[in-house]
Amino acid sequence: MPAFAYRPRAMNASSESLSERSVPDGMWPGLLLSVGLALVAWWLGRRLPLVGGPVFGIVIGILVRNLVAPGPVFAPGIRFGAKQVLQWSIVALGFGLSLTQVAKTGLQSLSVTLVTMTVAFVTALVLGRMLKVHGKLQVLIGVGTAICGGSAIAAVTPIIAPDDHDTAFAISTIFLFNLVAVLLFPLLGHLLHLSDLGFGLWAGTAINDTSSVVAAGYSYSRAAGDFATIVKLTRATLIIPVCLVLAFAMAWRAKRAARHSNEPVNFSLRRIFPWFILWFLVASAVRTAGFVPPAIQPVIHFAATFMIIVALTAIGLSADLRRMAATGHRPILLGLGVWAAVSISSLLVQMVIGRL
Repeated sequence: MPAFAYRPRAMNASSESLSERSVPDGMWPGLLLSVGLALVAWWLGRRLPLVGGPVFGIVIGILVRNLVAPGPVFAPGIRFGAKQVLQWSIVALGFGLSLTQVAKTGLQSLSVTLVTMTVAFVTALVLGRMLKVHGKLQVLIGVGTAICGGSAIAAVTPIIAPDDHDTAFAISTIFLFNLVAVLLFPLLGHLLHLSDLGFGLWAGTAINDTSSVVAAGYSYSRAAGDFATIVKLTRATLIIPVCLVLAFAMAWRAKRAARHSNEPVNFSLRRIFPWFILWFLVASAVRTAGFVPPAIQPVIHFAATFMIIVALTAIGLSADLRRMAATGHRPILLGLGVWAAVSISSLLVQMVIGRL
């Protein structure tokens, strides 16, 4: 889940290997702040389990960010917590899920995922034209909503080369509806009497960023959280073919506009690939092979859950509400329309195929 300011290095962090992600000295102030606030959120979540620690974490982070505004010394650690700690938590969750379960869930959710992605892109195109939002911003918001939020936006940015202002617009818009989803989806799920698997599939296909999916899923139930996480990671892998299609499309347009142009498309598969998904599968394979003793599985799950709270707290600490308000209403309306279309289409497809 992203911070608001566009920082290419931070956005591309998913391409680094886990071994490259040790905590540098400059990260500690912001990381310790995130962990301290996460402990408060965890305690509150224990007292009010219907809300849950992840939701408390992001709310506390937002309140601290916009009431106290931690100084620049905290920024590197906050970004580290929002990106790397989240990815570590996903890998840790893999140790509690069998590879058979992961494969089965991914295949079960693929039809719903493909429908919601199609709905997202079509809605972004049609509604974007109605609102007079230009093409590149339509693509950014459509991709961010369809696949994996800020990570998808970061992946397509070097391909379509939008202005930094457009990137900030898209990121802040996506972030706004991530916050709404974390708070609203569990309540709606209970009102609609969704099953754990039904809610997990809904959250995994209709919420943008991985952190928000995990937060909403585990706020509903552990089973919903496990299912939503796998669905979301399956969905995130689709960033690869989408980026390839965009890269080919941009190259074709460039050649059409200037047949003799030698400027290459800035595209790197290694940079856009979400490597933490690969490590999640490795962890799941280790669990499937029986190398994780049952006695320590609850400990690993608790560690993963707490890291999720830390990551969401850091995300809240990076949320500048004033900057969100300054992005303008048209991109927000576009983001709302695409998000609503994806959320409703996900539920409708599940009703048709009998998954609710």
